[in-house]
This record gives sequence, structure tokens and C-alpha cells, in this order.
Amino acid sequence: MTRTRLLRTVLMAASAASMFGIFGLVSAAEPDPKVMNVTLPENIKWSSSASGNSTAVLYGDPSKPGLYIVLTKWSPGHMSRPHFHPNDRFITVISGTWWVGWGPKYDPASTKPIPAGSFVTHYGKQIHYDGAKDVECVLQIVGMGPAESTGAEQK
Repeated sequence: MTRTRLLRTVLMAASAASMFGIFGLVSAAEPDPKVMNVTLPENIKWSSSASGNSTAVLYGDPSKPGLYIVLTKWSPGHMSRPHFHPNDRFITVISGTWWVGWGPKYDPASTKPIPAGSFVTHYGKQIHYDGAKDVECVLQIVGMGPAESTGAEQK
């Protein structure tokens, strides 16, 4: 490598390191609330239900018309009974294993395990049941409200 080329490479690396340092400082600052809203995990508000599960509404209002995004924590050993929702729901398994079954016959032993990182579409008006078996499971659910559940009953 020629001396000029070496010098150019060193200068480019120094420039990149300098820019990375500047960008690192910028990204550590709080974002402008006119540009974006950031909610850190410790600030997410969870509400518990009598079934032992918890829900956090991240966006919208599931009880009203429009887009909503919620997190749901399924406690180990909790399964829903066969039910359906009026609209499609789009679910990402964030952590744990989610167990899903379908049809009107409630049979938790026949449920299929859905691991973290999976994406599932529950189609509207289709009967299913789901929950967690051995470990807590966290889901992100996206849908159009109002989010109703017909025939749902917690075990």
C-alpha cells in the first residue's frame, strides 16, 4: 500500500470513528416528542385480569373502532376456551412459547407450540383457543377494534 493510500485510509477511519462518536452522542439524547414517542419497558403500564394474565395497551383503544396494539402476558398454565374475534388479529410471539388450538372442541393436549419470534394471523370469526403451558408467554397483538371475544372463558 502506498503512503498516500495508507494516509487516506487512516483519515477515513478516523473520520468514521469521529462521526460514530458524534452520532452516538446524538442517539443518547432524548428524542424530540414532536418527532416520536418512546416508551421504555419499565414505563409500560400493565393491567392484570382475574384470569392471571396481564395486558398493556401500546396504541389505540381496543374497545373502540380503529387500529390498536396491545401486549398480552399469558401466565403459565392459563388457556382460553374456544372463542373467536370479529376481525383479523396479527400476533407476534415476543417471548416464551404460545400454544394454539382451533375448532370448537377444547383440547389443550392437542395445541401446537408457537415459539418466540413467530408471527400468526388469527382470521376473524374463526374459532380458536390459546395460552401458555410451562412458561410465561408475551404476545404483541395488532388489530382493528372494537376487539371483542365471543365465547371466551378462562380456565
